[in-house]
Amino acid sequence: MLDKNGIAKRIAKEIKDGYYVNLGIGIPTLVANYIPENINVVLQSENGLLGMGPFPHAGEEDADLINAGKQTITMLPGSAIFDSAMSFGMIRSQKVDLTILGAMEVSEYGDIANWKIPGKLVKGMGGAMDLVASAKNIIVAMQQVNKAGESKLLRQCTLPLTGVRCIRKIVTELAVFEVDAENGGFHLLERAPGISVDEIRNATAGKFFAPVHVPEMDL
Repeated sequence: MLDKNGIAKRIAKEIKDGYYVNLGIGIPTLVANYIPENINVVLQSENGLLGMGPFPHAGEEDADLINAGKQTITMLPGSAIFDSAMSFGMIRSQKVDLTILGAMEVSEYGDIANWKIPGKLVKGMGGAMDLVASAKNIIVAMQQVNKAGESKLLRQCTLPLTGVRCIRKIVTELAVFEVDAENGGFHLLERAPGISVDEIRNATAGKFFAPVHVPEMDL
């Protein structure tokens, strides 16, 4: 199965030349390290940066340059820094072509829960609700199974929802899925190298569909 970097590497293949892309907290931030050099992409961080680069090398960090997850980042030539009002104006007016988010749970109808675990201290939902309400194209990067061995791809989410019927594609450590928001169901598109369809089926609690032949991911 894939590690977090493997998930990020696969998602980077979804990014097209000329895209403006928002990277959420967690696994999505790693995608910046795998964007092909032959395409021109502008990364947007919701705390007010356009033109985010890869993570800095050790010893080259600048504490004044951070992403939405408070990780130190780099800026590319031509980058711009601005306030949150302008940043969320970009998001709400659908200027961002692709949003990549982490998730705690996703339902078979594309509902997402990614901001709160009841009983645990959280600082707020950040920009996640604006992103899922406004984004034209969202890909979820997540671990499919939790530490207890339970699936996080469910018939219905058990955690507080961030957005309803807004997720169309998911990349996990096991597979790539397309979500049928109208009829419900996780449709298997690709397998992680060495992972069988039965293993993926057993790790999916929601409705599961797979064709006769499922290709392995091209990493």
